[in-house]
Amino acid sequence: MKTKEIIDITEKYYLPVFGRAQIAWDHGEGCKLYDADGKEYTDYFAGIAVNSLGYNHPAIVNGICEQAKKVIHCSNIYYTEIQAKTVQILSEVTGFDRIFLCNSGAEANEGAIKLIRKYGIKKNPKKYKIITALESFHGRTMETLTATGQEHYHEGLSPLPQGFVYVPFGDIDALAKEMDDEVCGVLLEPVQGEGGVYVPPADYLAKVKELCSKHDALLVFDEVQTGFCRSGKWFAYMLSGVKPDILTLAKAIGGGVPMGAFAVDEKLAHVFAPGDHGTTFGGNCLACAASYATVSTLRKEGMDKVAAKTGAYFKAALQEVAKAFPDKVKDVRGEGLLLGMEMNKPAGALVGAAQAKGCIINCTAGTVLRFAPPLIITEAEIDNLKEVLKEIIKDF
Repeated sequence: MKTKEIIDITEKYYLPVFGRAQIAWDHGEGCKLYDADGKEYTDYFAGIAVNSLGYNHPAIVNGICEQAKKVIHCSNIYYTEIQAKTVQILSEVTGFDRIFLCNSGAEANEGAIKLIRKYGIKKNPKKYKIITALESFHGRTMETLTATGQEHYHEGLSPLPQGFVYVPFGDIDALAKEMDDEVCGVLLEPVQGEGGVYVPPADYLAKVKELCSKHDALLVFDEVQTGFCRSGKWFAYMLSGVKPDILTLAKAIGGGVPMGAFAVDEKLAHVFAPGDHGTTFGGNCLACAASYATVSTLRKEGMDKVAAKTGAYFKAALQEVAKAFPDKVKDVRGEGLLLGMEMNKPAGALVGAAQAKGCIINCTAGTVLRFAPPLIITEAEIDNLKEVLKEIIKDF
């Protein structure tokens, strides 16, 4: 099918909940994507930070194919070799003792919320309050949507689950005012993604950890978007040296196959008793094969160091663009290969302009161009985007 036919059929039958670009992808290779009409694009967004090794990577393709020939799925009431290998490597790269496998970032955060609530309520029936950040994003289930500190996501869905409090991201004094012994947990992104690619002050996360320790509250870092080398470290918590009590993961964990996880140390391994939490498809054999292949390759190729080096090059390129248009670009920020360029007005039109020139980018929070390319992006591909941005911003 060609692009128009694909779009027409989708629009007829799919529930209209997405604002889609008028592109229908056919295949990809490396950082290149090709639409159903054969046009080539360079991807600087990676399916929202998912396709960390790009498209059609042989390790992921072979891992999925070999597992599909054996067992695609079996229940978690049994054991499988591929799941054992996957949780082992995830424990090794995260630095946590225990892993729970699920299907998405929302499920990972939902599981973490359940765990911190159970942890708190076991100590005190009133210890159920959870603090999150304004402009955060944690998922689209009712619980994770409520944890998300953006009011427009809550509209029309009342009554929402109770017990959530929001504070400005990076403001330790605001957090300290809300902290008390009825707080069971604090849930934060170490770098806010959907909210506009915001990096907190250097000492913020350490001070949050101190407040949590003082009030016996658990600290959860949502690394759904920042994880798996995206920040220039394996996980963004490693940038600050502040290890949370719970780490939530998804997106790049499966190289494009739906998967999520949360990780805890042994001290929290038995908060849930058997039957307290579970999932049919979490830890699915096919998803585990994709995850094991992805994570093994990231580790073998040293992609944390690659992302740090390439991210610095990418950031310098964006800063060069900003310098050329000081009246149009407000800020360039981010870590590794999660970068944002804030414009002085709504910037959604720039996404379409870049697309017309064969570059896939994103706009979040209205005014922030967000870049989260495959970690294998080259300097030449970054240089190409830099010139495209200069062209399209000139008339912005």
